[in-house]
Amino acid sequence: VQLQASGGGLVQAGGSLRLSCAASGRTFYTVGWFRQAPGKEREWVSTIIRSGSRISYADSVKGRFTISRDNAKNTVYLQMSSLQPEDTAVYYCAAKNQQVIMSAMNRAESYDYWGQGTEVTVSS
Repeated sequence: VQLQASGGGLVQAGGSLRLSCAASGRTFYTVGWFRQAPGKEREWVSTIIRSGSRISYADSVKGRFTISRDNAKNTVYLQMSSLQPEDTAVYYCAAKNQQVIMSAMNRAESYDYWGQGTEVTVSS
């Protein structure tokens, strides 16, 4: 089982990027995005469950980022808008083949599978 994150790049402040997290051969129940900026700890960004009926965002990205999924393609997306330099980080997708309760969605240990990360750089 593999998770492949893609879509990162260099963008100016105020710009947008869409990240993708593709799972090989299966649809995970819960998929989340985390990020890690240089010299900082990994930070949870957002999570979505399989039906899309439960979505959660970190306060730092609420209103700017949108998570969605296409189960037919086994892919979860993170649409990032109004990007700021503080959004610069390596973004990782993570997944679990079971439901993660809302209160645990922001914990890295709640997820069993991790992608390799995609780098996002926002210039001022």
